[in-house]
Amino acid sequence: MKPLKIGITGVRGIVGETFTPEVAVGFAQAFGTYLDSGRILVCRDTRVSGPMVRSAVVAGLLAAGCEVIDLGICPTPSLQLAVTWLKADGGIAVTAGHNPSAWNALKFVRADGLYLNPLQAEELLDIFHQGEFAKASWDVIQPAIQYQDPIEHHIELLTKTFDTSAISARRFKVAVDCCNGACSRLIPRWLAELGCEILAINDDPNGAFPHRPEPTPETMAQLSAVVKAGHADIGFAHDADGERLGIVTELGNALSEESTLALATRIRLEQGAGAVVTNISTTGAIEQIAARYGGSVVRTQVGQTYISEAIIENDAILGGEGSGGVTVPQVHLTHDSAAAIGLILEGLARSGEPVSEIVQQLPRVFMLKHNLAVEPNRLYSVLQDFRVAIEKEQLPYDLADGIRVDLPQGWIHVRASNTESLIRIIVEAEDATKAHRLLDWVRDRLNR
Repeated sequence: MKPLKIGITGVRGIVGETFTPEVAVGFAQAFGTYLDSGRILVCRDTRVSGPMVRSAVVAGLLAAGCEVIDLGICPTPSLQLAVTWLKADGGIAVTAGHNPSAWNALKFVRADGLYLNPLQAEELLDIFHQGEFAKASWDVIQPAIQYQDPIEHHIELLTKTFDTSAISARRFKVAVDCCNGACSRLIPRWLAELGCEILAINDDPNGAFPHRPEPTPETMAQLSAVVKAGHADIGFAHDADGERLGIVTELGNALSEESTLALATRIRLEQGAGAVVTNISTTGAIEQIAARYGGSVVRTQVGQTYISEAIIENDAILGGEGSGGVTVPQVHLTHDSAAAIGLILEGLARSGEPVSEIVQQLPRVFMLKHNLAVEPNRLYSVLQDFRVAIEKEQLPYDLADGIRVDLPQGWIHVRASNTESLIRIIVEAEDATKAHRLLDWVRDRLNR
């Protein structure tokens, strides 16, 4: 399988197979054309292919007559904040986020710092496929690009949002695994600003990923060991571009990525009631937490774009997804692991409780996630066959995003991945036995 994934999250694939310099140049030209050759920011994460892809993107933008400002290696949220700060028309983040090293991607950001919505993404794709790009003449092409570092600006906004004095007073000892990604340039500085003692591992932006850059319990073994050995109050794990956050308790327990939003929801709703936005794949514990604190929950399709727009529509106080992405609207309307850290440390500082005790008070549900590798051209036929099987059993289902089925013993969600050639299966029940039965039930029907 050599997939090139094109969708509202941008375009991504395996470098040297389907994700080539020609693809990067073409999409950059299309984006420059779409934005009428405006001022465009570019950043990248630390993967080996980053300099090559960044060069291709800059070439495409310059060819389309754009003014390019290079932010270098920085988290995608830093670029998103810098779009309004530098009065840019948009930005391109060269990053495949949580995907392994072989992958790279382009994420497209509009003038308000948010990702393109589905309609805008379709317009960009139309320009790309038509191949009719703006072409700057030789005497109009920008002779040089500018350079800016957005990290300090990002930290200034975070500092204005959270109670830094309360956090500093607690003198937290924090272990952090930046996976040698873009957060290596932001998170240690942010934690130092918060007066934390820092136990940092994998914080070299010139190093290779020491493990898959996805903050899940499976990738947090090293961080757990550091938390225990260093007697840290908490551990934080990051993906390659600063959107997802994983947590290790002071006891060294690596939490499910679903727990990040659940913990953030509990902390945020304790400060005041309001709406929380999440997607239909995220744990039902969010509803239970919201009910306990007088809040409400809005569910969307999977994808950060949908979360951002629903936060705006519902004037929500928090957003996020079960992947570990958390959106704190007071900072900005996108997933930002640095903002999530600020919210969580602020909550711990105010409560005085260790993180393990707060986690113990969260609703007890059991979720299983399973990925089924499928050839790109079969993804939707497999989903259709599953839908037919569900209909034969006369079960009600929801087609808002993939297929969701609510059963007496729990719920299941089956959908095509936005980022890889996979069918993602998520099941949740009140205990492990019921969850495993649900997963077997789904797999039986997918394998028919």
